[in-house]
Amino acid sequence: MDALTTPFRLPLIAILRGITPDETSAHVRALVEEGFDAIEIPTNSPDWQDSVAIAAREFSVDARIGAGTVLTLAHVDALVDAGGTLAVTPNTNPAVIRHAVDRGLLVAAGCATATEAFAALDAGAQLLKLFPASIHGPAMARALRSVLPPVPLFAVGGVTPDTLPGYLSAGCAGAGIGGELYKPGQSVDATRTHARAFRQAWLDHAA
Repeated sequence: MDALTTPFRLPLIAILRGITPDETSAHVRALVEEGFDAIEIPTNSPDWQDSVAIAAREFSVDARIGAGTVLTLAHVDALVDAGGTLAVTPNTNPAVIRHAVDRGLLVAAGCATATEAFAALDAGAQLLKLFPASIHGPAMARALRSVLPPVPLFAVGGVTPDTLPGYLSAGCAGAGIGGELYKPGQSVDATRTHARAFRQAWLDHAA
């Protein structure tokens, strides 16, 4: 895997923080229909394991379903039990990363410095997540890219359709999209509209 090759057809990870199990199917379906094939349901969402299980059962053929804010070994085990295949962390915890990799998960590990990035890679993370990207900006992504091996780096935290191209130009392979894509309680139509805007921003940059 080189620096700009990811396991996803569309390298934008949809973050559905705060979604509930009864909302999950409709929103994930809208995202999949808009081309998203990486879905993250954070562990601080209500009954997150149930939402992951629903999404994995219905959409695992079309998308990689996982959890975000994976902080503990117990989170990893619950994610695997729910049928998820993607673990996204906000931090660099080598024990959690190693356990997730040992359980067969694809891990996108959060980092903010070169030290954290290399610690995550040493623990087995296959993807890196610059977080929070809006604080560090494309300049930090470019600096990390200059010293990192060819591993995909995702910008996560405050990324918008307007700022996405700057991160991609700085060497990011993609981005994780949170509150700018989904807020708890919003309509499925809103999720679809936001997803379409991000997808178009990616396509315009790639053209």
